[in-house]
Amino acid sequence: MKMPLEDVVVLDLSHALAGPHCSTMLADYGATVFKLESPDGGDISRAWGAAAGGGGAESAYFVSLHRNKRGLSINLKSPEGKELFLKVIEKADVMIENFRPGALEKLGLGYAAVSARNPGIIYASISGFGQDGPYRERAAMDLILQAESGMISITGEEGGSGVRCGTSIADMTAGMYAAFGIMLALRVKDKTGQGQRIDMSMMEGQLGLLNTMIASYGVEREMPAPMGTAYKALLPYQTLRTKTGDLAIAVGSEKLWKEFCPAIGRPDLLTDERFVGNRLRVTNRTALIDIVQTALLTKTYEEWEQIFLKAGIPVGAVNNIGQVVDHPQVAARESLITMDHPRSGKVLMANVPVRLSKTPGSVRTPAPALGEHTGEILQELLGLSSAEVARLAAAGVVVTA
Repeated sequence: MKMPLEDVVVLDLSHALAGPHCSTMLADYGATVFKLESPDGGDISRAWGAAAGGGGAESAYFVSLHRNKRGLSINLKSPEGKELFLKVIEKADVMIENFRPGALEKLGLGYAAVSARNPGIIYASISGFGQDGPYRERAAMDLILQAESGMISITGEEGGSGVRCGTSIADMTAGMYAAFGIMLALRVKDKTGQGQRIDMSMMEGQLGLLNTMIASYGVEREMPAPMGTAYKALLPYQTLRTKTGDLAIAVGSEKLWKEFCPAIGRPDLLTDERFVGNRLRVTNRTALIDIVQTALLTKTYEEWEQIFLKAGIPVGAVNNIGQVVDHPQVAARESLITMDHPRSGKVLMANVPVRLSKTPGSVRTPAPALGEHTGEILQELLGLSSAEVARLAAAGVVVTA
């Protein structure tokens, strides 16, 4: 059986993280993704962070993010390069870009121009604030959107300043939402043959994650603030200390509360009028957490883990990345893989996360070098001869490996 997106051709003009994360999701499930980069160095993330594996020129960041793609490099600022791009777009189903709004229109490659050449194109634009509105033209990266969206204001330790989420959540969320939008648009195209524009903002991706908190604020008018690992609506629902390390505990229902109190040796809490029902527990949060913390300090993490597992109470270790890499559940499901990259050696990366029983995704090919497949792609899609590709390369219109 074919992979789900095996007949979908994607031209990815994006850079950094949000757009590339989107196209990686599509590539992992069979889409043919052409990673289009400018000849003057390519994607900025090629140089972000440590060099991959064996010390190759590309970063581990780039290599892990651009698997399953083919490298294409065209100079979009040259008239011949622009026309070449438009000929390629005629063969594509999807185009992904995350330039600042208006930038591609100035090049003559906005949605109107591209859809005129290919009415079936799905033109996905990912930006910081969206394609309209007063913030439309602002430069934006993940940190800026975590700040502007309110995400930083609720992240961090109680009583302290807000902090950035440890991963680029605004970028990653926008990429995932964009991939979802592309799947919806492909479904419409299957029915009608028509493409459409997708306008995905990092700002609205963050608002989607904050939806329940925004709804609560709309009712209560109480300003959310950082709470560390705690959760306002439920408790105990946070990390706490044991004799040997931190423990994450999630008592998410009355049924679990009735199991939890005897498990920690405090059945009396079940009849304590301060803690009868979740709302009263929330109101008397400080007193309850002090009691629970005192109890947990009497045993090791390993002892509590067995007690809570037996009682059916959600419990987890607070692992670092090294511990996750060596985690038995991660190993059992092969959730991480090591790819052999021709220039960078062995690179550890996450495996495809969504598991389909009949048409699974997979990591198949390494991230391309700048323009690695330009010649192949132009010959396959447009029927150009090797001599013509060589002429375009000599003229600076394209880069070939």
